[in-house]
Amino acid sequence: MEQESRYRIGTLILEILLVLVGLLFLIPFYFLLSNSLKTFGEILSDAAALPSALQWENYKAGWEAIHFPSAFKNSLIITVVSNLLLVLLSSMAAYQMVRRPSMFNRILFGVFVAAMVIPFQSIMLPLTDITSRFGLSDSLWGLIVCYIGFGAPLSVFLFHGSMKAIPLEIEQAARVDGSGTYGVFFRIVYPMMRPMYVTVIILNTLWIWNDYLLPSLILTSEHLQTIPIATYMLFGQYTKQWDLALPALVLGIAPVIVFFLAMQKYIVSGIAAGAVKG
Repeated sequence: MEQESRYRIGTLILEILLVLVGLLFLIPFYFLLSNSLKTFGEILSDAAALPSALQWENYKAGWEAIHFPSAFKNSLIITVVSNLLLVLLSSMAAYQMVRRPSMFNRILFGVFVAAMVIPFQSIMLPLTDITSRFGLSDSLWGLIVCYIGFGAPLSVFLFHGSMKAIPLEIEQAARVDGSGTYGVFFRIVYPMMRPMYVTVIILNTLWIWNDYLLPSLILTSEHLQTIPIATYMLFGQYTKQWDLALPALVLGIAPVIVFFLAMQKYIVSGIAAGAVKG
């Protein structure tokens, strides 16, 4: 009885601590949401206080200031197309490396892993030069190509680990039944790796949707601006339009938060399959 009582008290204390930690992580969202509904003067005078009156017109002004429909469309196209090509090409590359264990494939996988530790800042200048030479600058497709290149190392790494958990006997049985390489991949491998596909899509979506640095290097036209770039335009050298920028930030992060909450149950199972097995 004493042990059960101690266990319950310990569990209660742990739950309280976890709730407090969770609330700590929600503090930035409180500041963002509360200040997005304040006047400019209220934001500057006391950012921690609740708004005296809800300024819903801030969202309309922020919507118009960043041309939200156009910026949202650009961000959506870049994110969706990059994700589709990343998961398709990376999973097929990982499948080839796992099922054809040659020296070349082992070296190639090592190159992908090594690429994950290269700082992006060290290749910014060569990247702008290369994209300009190949006609990829100031183009959504050029930016998508860059995202595929930078996102492939982590995606291949996760798919590579997950592939090892798939029994080879299942694929051999499918080949005996007459399936070719593509049939085995799309009918056998893909359904068994669905949690990893979702995991890679979630991780890449959070990165691509919120990325500012790469689009700022590739895109220069106003009509091609993504949400982070359009929001950044509200911050000048001498003026910072917080009453417009904060609602714009809320509008920008809302879609990806909804997407993440809907899909986050796959993250733990997918990463565990890719990083532990094999």
